[in-house]
Amino acid sequence: MTITAATNSAASGMFAQQSRLAATADNIANALSTGYDRRDTRMTTSSTGGVTATVSALSSQTVGETANVDLGEEMLSLIETEIAFKANASAFETGADLWDVLMSIKRD
Repeated sequence: MTITAATNSAASGMFAQQSRLAATADNIANALSTGYDRRDTRMTTSSTGGVTATVSALSSQTVGETANVDLGEEMLSLIETEIAFKANASAFETGADLWDVLMSIKRD
């Protein structure tokens, strides 16, 4: 895997976690809303090594019910999202550092 491929993969992971965070925030904000369908985020990998997030509504309630949101599950999702984002950011920073090293070698 090239440095560029690694940084692109890490960047796609950060974007995917951003989508997951937005869906989780929507779920928390609408936890008591009548008729709200919980948003679920599915991560899929591409053949190039990147990650894509797909957000969809989970409709499992009848009309007039409050949202099907479990706040404990949403808090766990926030923690998982933070950890995954930090891991991708660390990988991205490592790739950027490697590029800096290569550029300094080239200049000398």
